[in-house]
Amino acid sequence: MDKIIITCAVTGSIHTPSMSPHLPITADEIAEQSIDAAEAGASILHLHARDPADGRPSASPDHFMGFLPRIKQRSDAVINLTTGGSALMSLDERLAAPMLTEPEMCSLNMGTMNFALYPAADRISEWKHDWEKPFLENSDELIFRNTPRDIAHVLTEMGEKRGARFEFECYDVGHLYMLRHFADRGMVQAPFFIQFVFGVLGGIGADPDNLFHMKRMADKLFGDDYRFSVLAAGRQQMPMATIAAAMGGHVRVGLEDNLMIERGVLARSNAEQVARIRGIVEGLGRTVATPAEARDMLGLKGADRTAF
Repeated sequence: MDKIIITCAVTGSIHTPSMSPHLPITADEIAEQSIDAAEAGASILHLHARDPADGRPSASPDHFMGFLPRIKQRSDAVINLTTGGSALMSLDERLAAPMLTEPEMCSLNMGTMNFALYPAADRISEWKHDWEKPFLENSDELIFRNTPRDIAHVLTEMGEKRGARFEFECYDVGHLYMLRHFADRGMVQAPFFIQFVFGVLGGIGADPDNLFHMKRMADKLFGDDYRFSVLAAGRQQMPMATIAAAMGGHVRVGLEDNLMIERGVLARSNAEQVARIRGIVEGLGRTVATPAEARDMLGLKGADRTAF
């Protein structure tokens, strides 16, 4: 497959402001970094919101609406909103902004899991806000809830009722089987866009052997009815994305997943990571998909049918 979709995950809920001065926090910063990432080659923008007062992950529709209309006005990129938010949020909180704004795409984590961020706390010596250190340290008992009932609720509210398609985030092999289960129930339809997620402590590790295994199992479970993309949290981001591109898959980069551009060097922006992976995939002979091509490949409803 020649065309490759680059997804950029702009800010997320894993990292905190003390980890990088380049992490976008305010609506202005999220909008500008998103637009720049799209101009650099991102077909899809995966978006979270933050409280501009202290950088805390936010589920507030007002915070999302601070940047969504501006991005849509100045970019044709596909908007993909999180339904994961933060593991500290309830499902109703996580769905508040997507249900209001009715995006073309949403992310959907396909299983309940441990989501351990606490090792990062040992690498920070100065904290900007008092919530950050406890947020990271207490993740040693954090459970990211996504039960089958939760998943069915998201599929109904965002898919059936609002016409969104999904980035199915699969952090382990069992999540592929959960997706197959919902396909068998008729709650999701092909083509499935499956994001293999590697490197989060609690999910499958960022090892090429795991990527090959996930691909084999997805082939077995979904045949020709799916497209896969790869994100790797942390320093394996670019190596794993490169392997995915060479295998015919798609890629996800961005400051949600990794704050660095190379060993020991902070990425200055999301666009810098997009430009880096774009150079790599084009060097492999792949052509970056335009947003219109991504919409066609994934069967999206179109930006004109969103509510922002």
